Amino acid sequence: MAYALDDFCTDLNRIVKAEGVAGLSHIAEKLEKLLGNPAFVAETFTDDTPKGKRTLHFDAETGAYVLAHVHLPGQRGKPHSHGASWAVYGNARGYTKMIEWARTNPEAETHSVLRPNIAYRLEAGEARAYGPHVVHSTEHPEKAWVIRVTGTKFSDIPRYHFNPETDTLIETV
Repeated sequence: MAYALDDFCTDLNRIVKAEGVAGLSHIAEKLEKLLGNPAFVAETFTDDTPKGKRTLHFDAETGAYVLAHVHLPGQRGKPHSHGASWAVYGNARGYTKMIEWARTNPEAETHSVLRPNIAYRLEAGEARAYGPHVVHSTEHPEKAWVIRVTGTKFSDIPRYHFNPETDTLIETV
């Protein structure tokens, strides 16, 4: 029997409770297993699935979410972090150009100097974990179908995005 969303959600709950943030790589491995199930991908996304996100699962015990996103060609996100939370991104179809950023000046300074630390493509079937406060950005040159797993509802916590006009990381809630 193929690894399904219910299997992933059971594993997600177990990993978060047992390992917390230390288990993010295990969550990414399980997400890759889920993305390798063609039936899951076909049930979750069609060519006509509209742009945006929707919740596939909420784990009330751990606060984790499993979200399905459709990104249209040309979408590009600013460098940002999810604050004290974490995220695991996985591509079901298409690809995402990812950049992880490093701050090169002291956090005590009001302006932020960021430089690309690592850049890569997250291909269909691949997943990657981003721990708390990891600054990263996404770009979708083509249409992409993405699963994102988060440690909490992001609108409930402070997060940060980079404003290139002021060279600052701005808190958003």
